[in-house]
Amino acid sequence: MAVNTQTWWQQGRVVEADDLAEGVRRIVLSPDRPVHATPGTHVDLRLDLDGHVRTRSYSVLRSEDGGRRLTLGVQLAPSSRGGSRHMHGLEVGDVVEMTGPVQSFPLGVGADRYVLVAGGIGVTALVAMADSLRRRGADYTLVLAGRRRAVMAYLEELADTHGDRIRVFVDDEGVRLDVDALVGEIAGGPAPARTEMYMCGPIRLMDAIRRAWVAHELPEPNLRFETFGSSGAWAAEEFVVHLPQHDRSVAVTTDTSMLDALEDAGVDVMWDCRKGECGICQVKVLDVDGRIDHRDVFLSKKQKETNTSLCLCVTRAARGEPERSEPAAVTLHLP
Repeated sequence: MAVNTQTWWQQGRVVEADDLAEGVRRIVLSPDRPVHATPGTHVDLRLDLDGHVRTRSYSVLRSEDGGRRLTLGVQLAPSSRGGSRHMHGLEVGDVVEMTGPVQSFPLGVGADRYVLVAGGIGVTALVAMADSLRRRGADYTLVLAGRRRAVMAYLEELADTHGDRIRVFVDDEGVRLDVDALVGEIAGGPAPARTEMYMCGPIRLMDAIRRAWVAHELPEPNLRFETFGSSGAWAAEEFVVHLPQHDRSVAVTTDTSMLDALEDAGVDVMWDCRKGECGICQVKVLDVDGRIDHRDVFLSKKQKETNTSLCLCVTRAARGEPERSEPAAVTLHLP
């Protein structure tokens, strides 16, 4: 059962499509019912993936002409469950089913300083924020981190636009982002209690930043985030979900999520963000045969260590031992 913050669906026509960077596609949609998208918004799309209708969320890079042109940036994920492959196949004239802009990552007003941190394709959630802060004349820094320049979307354009406000870290150039040093600069800088950080990127980066933020005793409400991707401790593998209350078991393949597999099997589940952020799809864990690979940012470190609950939308199970042949399994109690 979906619990979605946006109530209407409409059609959107692809009016432009081209490459932003290696493996990153720019797609401009023209919706039937245009609404201007404020910084931090995303749109949900219903995609037909191998005969199954899936909902996928994409950040709005830019909103132009009163929302008549909404630009998305989509990275072709190596472990894609089909969404990014489908999006990369869209051509001008194609029509998709979409929501209007959904605001779940709003940019605040009134902070003394803003720090925006993007890991990889997470930059798509922060481009509009950086542009807005520049227009306001705010004190801000835009931090971009990636593995290679060739895969970092909008890098040159952002550097031209934001000048010395931008800091770039590229792994293969030997210049890696030091999370603790970055957060330490905020803690030791002017007005740390009135500095807000907005971050979007892989879950491991988000977790590292949150740990550093807490360690430096900065105000937790001043740290805002949106996740991108669901990188885990182990590569995705097939596992089994046992549901004693339904007297059934459901197999989860490598290219689908637990949430999608349960819905395909006709099991009624609650969800909203599908990114491991909101906790609406959290369920109780009764037993584990193998290891749980928590990929959410909702549960605390302690909750993940105890394995008493998990978020269906991003969590997976793994054998954890290379020599083991049978798949991992988790036994759940659904609300």
